[in-house]
Amino acid sequence: MAAALVDGVPACRREIFFLLRSTVRKFASLTDGEARVAQILKEKFPQAAAIKVVDISGGCGAMYEIHIESEEFKEKRTVQQHQMVNQALNEEIKAMHGLRIFTSVPKQRD
Repeated sequence: MAAALVDGVPACRREIFFLLRSTVRKFASLTDGEARVAQILKEKFPQAAAIKVVDISGGCGAMYEIHIESEEFKEKRTVQQHQMVNQALNEEIKAMHGLRIFTSVPKQRD
């Protein structure tokens, strides 16, 4: 059975393209969920040099990507750093589908 075509493109491919295209936001303001998660992380990691939270679920709050640069991660393995972030967001994670975590220690300036 042949796949349904829409404008010469299989319907399933159009849906995938739409989903990929719709997850890219064109504005700089934070969603309510991004702001809430960022605020919690700022409170839990007061020494953080940088915190970035991006809703990668298209704005519905189901999945976030988090980047944190903090001295608090110094001399900790990556898994320990990620556990610290998971613990900080313990309650919020319950309502999420997924979470991408990127952690680092600020580079030393000479």
